[in-house]
Amino acid sequence: MRANLPASLVAPGHPDFAVSSAILAELDQRAGGRGKLAQEVPALLREVVDDVIQTPRTGRRSYDELEKTEKTYIGTRVEIMLRALLSLPRGRLDAVVAGHDTDIKHTMGNNWMIPGEATDHPCILVAADEDRARCYLGLIVARPEYLTAGANRDAKRSISAAGFAHIRWIFADRPYPPNFWRTIPAASVQRIVSGRTGNERVMALFREVQDVPITRETVEGVARQKDFMRRIRADGGRGTRDLLAAEGILLLSGKYDGPLIRALGLPMGDFVAHTPADEGERQTARAAGWRV
Repeated sequence: MRANLPASLVAPGHPDFAVSSAILAELDQRAGGRGKLAQEVPALLREVVDDVIQTPRTGRRSYDELEKTEKTYIGTRVEIMLRALLSLPRGRLDAVVAGHDTDIKHTMGNNWMIPGEATDHPCILVAADEDRARCYLGLIVARPEYLTAGANRDAKRSISAAGFAHIRWIFADRPYPPNFWRTIPAASVQRIVSGRTGNERVMALFREVQDVPITRETVEGVARQKDFMRRIRADGGRGTRDLLAAEGILLLSGKYDGPLIRALGLPMGDFVAHTPADEGERQTARAAGWRV
């Protein structure tokens, strides 16, 4: 998304203020209250993008590595997931909000492509900036004077430079979770995804990534097997937890090992791996029942 956004002109007296206020009020109500959209939408975007990249299966780590059709599908998924999140009914366009046929547009770039049928209708604008891990959510009534004069071969037009001032931002330039796999060296990713079995891949994950919270979804994606949580547990001494402990690595669960995680000064999450740094940490782990 463009670095410097103009201040929004959508305020009392603006021709779109009443419409955007009604839509914003319904979106907030459906999300569960003011501010909930800023909590829910960033996580939704991360989930959608990661589900298409599929690093554990493909080895790809970034949006730029996707095929053109996959990039297009991300926009479709955002529309579907946002409509599901807010229980929005379908209309002639993507949704009906506050009685208005409303289009939902998503971009991973600097602008949105507005189809001809959405002209003069409200649009929910969603944007994700993968490089900076920032996201945006806004409203615009797609009036012709806010759009570029030229259209692409699909008769879609983008928002003009002056038109950006007619976007009412729900939030802008807000952080959203970075792609977990882009925070890890490429060599580590390769060692993780090249494991032949789920156990091998999960063990490699916790060897390579320590002292960092790891989500259940990440572990599930790496394991790529049913009942992956059984492998995380002891599993008769064959599970990831016991095998890593034999190497001196603690695989801790935020649900069950919270006191030990806090005692070691580690960040809380679904899971975190840690190799005790000294005898003091080993004694702390032993007191919690670990054999290290």
